[in-house]
Amino acid sequence: MNGIIELSNRSITLDRNAFLKVKGSIDTNIYYIESGTLRVFVLDGYEEQIIRFGYKENLIASLDSFLTGKPSELYIQAIKKTVVKVITKEQCNQFLEIEGNRNLWTQILETLVIQQMEREIDILTNSPKERYERVLKRSPQLFQEIPNKHIANYLRMSPETLSRLKKS
Repeated sequence: MNGIIELSNRSITLDRNAFLKVKGSIDTNIYYIESGTLRVFVLDGYEEQIIRFGYKENLIASLDSFLTGKPSELYIQAIKKTVVKVITKEQCNQFLEIEGNRNLWTQILETLVIQQMEREIDILTNSPKERYERVLKRSPQLFQEIPNKHIANYLRMSPETLSRLKKS
């Protein structure tokens, strides 16, 4: 992943609660998180539905928009002060022209797809307790980095249920 990050020649600093992307915008960048945390969510009516978090040393993007060139439904917002390196689509395409880098890109995309599928299956089939335990095992840093209200939303449970599960 280092090779792709080194292409970046620009950083953005986001204050707490600032938006990196909003619904309806087209994203022609991928972002590498140098510090801080981000959340990716959609609005369902007036209710936020968190679908992903990004931490230090993660790549994050409105991937739907990045890949299609069409506006995204996604919001990306800083949970706390966050610094991201910007990697443009042009820089990414140059990176992919180098022999062997396409394999790395494929691995990154495959990992994202598998994580998203695991999450969907989790939400559709598992109890709140099972979802909590699985996320705790898969992403323990989540519980150090992210406020409980956001974790509860991500796990599709009330903050009270999450609190009960953490105590048990």
